Parts: sequence; structure tokens; C-alpha cells
Amino acid sequence: MDVVRSVAIGSDHGAVSQKEMLAQYLELLGYRVVNVGCFGIDKVDYPDIAEAVCRKVVSGDCERGIILDGAGIGSCMAANKIRGIRAAMCYNLRTVVNSREHNNANVLTLGGPLHTPDELAEMVRVWLETRFAGGRHIVRINKIMALERGGSLH
Repeated sequence: MDVVRSVAIGSDHGAVSQKEMLAQYLELLGYRVVNVGCFGIDKVDYPDIAEAVCRKVVSGDCERGIILDGAGIGSCMAANKIRGIRAAMCYNLRTVVNSREHNNANVLTLGGPLHTPDELAEMVRVWLETRFAGGRHIVRINKIMALERGGSLH
């Protein structure tokens, strides 16, 4: 499904201000935003936040998920351990578009403090608006999903 109406969003303590800004921005754009936390500067572990966001996506409560932490890397690793998630850690518009067009990513991870508010807003908007290209990429997505199910490609 390429029509996105609802987005789960979460961050660790290191990116909470960026997450709150993005949540407000997405609501202004008309998205239903499910903010799973964290809600303050008390330390939290990013795998907990990644799981909370991804469970919203896997359950169908939200079509997509966004996770922010210090660099976006740890959250991406944690998210990709959850069956049904294709998380992409992106760092510019080119990687954002590729993650959707070629990889049909359903979760975006970002290093909140690594970007300006305007950069984050643009990356998130473009990611939510970019459609999966399908075609030759479907074969590759199916291979990723086969690996997730414990299969072998050869």
C-alpha cells in the first residue's frame, strides 16, 4: 500500500526534540501520528523504541514508522530484527528516495542530531510521498523476505 495516512514515530533520549518537531510537522501535513516515545531526556534504550514503532507497523495500526536516535544506525539494526520490517537508515534525499523506490522500506531511521530541522522535515516528507517502483525491484524484495523467513537464496 502506497497511501500513507498514519505514521508511528519514536526516538531515544538523544533525539526527542527532533522527534517532537517531526510529529507536529506530520500532523500539520494531515497524517495521524502515533508517538510511542520517549517523552523526555531520561535515558532509554533505542531497541525498545524501535520495537514499539515497528510493532505499530507490523500490526497494521500504522502504514509506516520513523525512528530517530543519535545516528540512526542502532535503531535500524534493531528494527530489521522484527519480522515484516524493512528499515532503512537514510542520511540525505537520495538515500530516502532509494529506500522507498527500490527497497519499499516501511520504517525510516534517522540520526536526529545529525540534521537541521528543515533537512529532517524534507527527508521525512519525501520518504512518505515516494512510491515503491515495483517492477524488477519486487524480485529483490521477495528475496529479502525469503531470508527473513530463514530461507536460502541458493
